[in-house]
Amino acid sequence: MFIADSKALQRLAPALKRVVVADPNAAAVKLLVDIIKNLGARDVFLEADDRRLMGLARECEPTLVILERSGPRLDGEAFARRMRRSDLTCRKAPIIMVTAEATASTIKGARDAGVHEFLCKPFTAADLFRRIENVALKPRDWVEAVGYVGPDRRRFNSGDYAGERKRQADAPRTAAEATAAAKDQALRILAAALAQFDNDPAQAVRAVRQQAETLKALALKTSDAPLAAAAGALESCVASGQVSKPALAGPIATLLAISAPEPRTKSA
Repeated sequence: MFIADSKALQRLAPALKRVVVADPNAAAVKLLVDIIKNLGARDVFLEADDRRLMGLARECEPTLVILERSGPRLDGEAFARRMRRSDLTCRKAPIIMVTAEATASTIKGARDAGVHEFLCKPFTAADLFRRIENVALKPRDWVEAVGYVGPDRRRFNSGDYAGERKRQADAPRTAAEATAAAKDQALRILAAALAQFDNDPAQAVRAVRQQAETLKALALKTSDAPLAAAAGALESCVASGQVSKPALAGPIATLLAISAPEPRTKSA
């Protein structure tokens, strides 16, 4: 029998305040509820129909969602995408997806839907504990783009990987490398948001707003006055409320231009 120590349970408490369990299988629900109650979950809400699941999330504002990938009236991946792109205050809440189909395609689908953790059935209490521990104690950077909204996919845990990290890029060796990586990602998202603006204007604007804030913070951190001014101009453009693709094009182009690497000169 799995038993977690009291200090570990205290660290998990914030993530277990309000838990939504969405699974049409009664036996699976009972197991999940029993485990999370033993781990200290306060309020647990059950729903197996994704048509009502969004309303439940809006009402209870979960601190954790445990979501079956599929069911008669449940499409877990579709729900995760809707939640991530919604206006819910809990849109960034950790999602643990469970399924008996642990194939490469289902793991990739969960990752790309914005899920934090993936749990294969059948599972043990220790398996679920480790997933909850990951979302509670190992926070991941949030990516606000157009094609993808959710936690940084480079640190996605499929449950089948035992190494220290997924990619070398997951752990920049210096603070300067970390800053450069964050800046590069923000610029890439800005370019993609402008290109994909017509597909999802609302999400594109949200992505642009987030990247403008990120770049402004990075500029202040590194005393980069041109970057700070350009990011501030983009931030003001979004805050004006009169946001369109042409209006964003200029400020984004300025940011991309001042951040472009200088061309190399041939040595004599």
